Amino acid sequence: MSRIAERLPAMRSSRWFRLVWIAPLAIVLMLGIVLGAQAFRGSEAGEQFLATYPGESHLPEWAPVGFPAWLAWQHGINAFLMVFIIKSGWLVRTTTRPSMYWTRVNGRPIRTKNAPKKISIDLWLHIVTDTLWLVNGVVFFVLLFATGQWTRIVPTSWDVFPNAISAAIQYASLTWPTEDGWVNYNALQLLSYFAVVFVVAPLSILTGLRMSPSWPRDAQRLNRVFPIEAARAMHFPLMIVFVAFIVVHVTLVLSTGALRNLNHMYAVSDETNWVGFWVFVGSIVLIAAAWIALRPMTLRVIASTTGTITRN
Repeated sequence: MSRIAERLPAMRSSRWFRLVWIAPLAIVLMLGIVLGAQAFRGSEAGEQFLATYPGESHLPEWAPVGFPAWLAWQHGINAFLMVFIIKSGWLVRTTTRPSMYWTRVNGRPIRTKNAPKKISIDLWLHIVTDTLWLVNGVVFFVLLFATGQWTRIVPTSWDVFPNAISAAIQYASLTWPTEDGWVNYNALQLLSYFAVVFVVAPLSILTGLRMSPSWPRDAQRLNRVFPIEAARAMHFPLMIVFVAFIVVHVTLVLSTGALRNLNHMYAVSDETNWVGFWVFVGSIVLIAAAWIALRPMTLRVIASTTGTITRN
């Protein structure tokens, strides 16, 4: 007991000690939300609200049904790149002494104030994967609007908002809304995808570009309008939003009919079989292999094709 008493002040000062209080409060809060949602669903007002707004906003009659092959490819490439964008971004933020630095080779002697800037190898990887992700995103946007697939993730009616509330109540009450992603997403999914594609992704690109070495440092008016401090304050929270979205997205995919959902995005099919699952497993193996392969020595070889690598 004396040892515990001696260590108690140190335990209280630890940041992990806060979890002792946060965890029970989070459990009580979640329990309250579930019970509240269930009570509302059981009330007359709740039944009328859910009957009026079942959680799904109707698409235009001409909206496409199902997913084309190009969207499946886009989804897989995006997932692959996002893993390394998040990994390299985290390393840029947390690594105090990078193992290597990269300097762009411009074919001229470095004598001017505009000489190429030396950056860490982690930042180089972050910029490269971001650039590939941006190219993939441009192709996605072009095909999205050229094929009418935009109707699945862009609100076309104001009733999407009460329907999103309805879907949230159904999720919170643990009686989840009926899933039929092959035809139409529920309103909460639609708004989530819209926010990620048209708000979070562009802001991530803009703030990342603002912090990159390629941003024009002499553009004083532009820099006053969009200071680098604002970009730094926004960029990391935007990454957290992406991570939270991915966690929730994968959880719902696997818990609301995994085989059918995986077939939608990995086999371009509405059937319930194992084809999409094995393609998904193959993509995970590919990501894991790339993660293992991208060791410092490998990065050094790849990065040296576009610049000079130094230890300091």
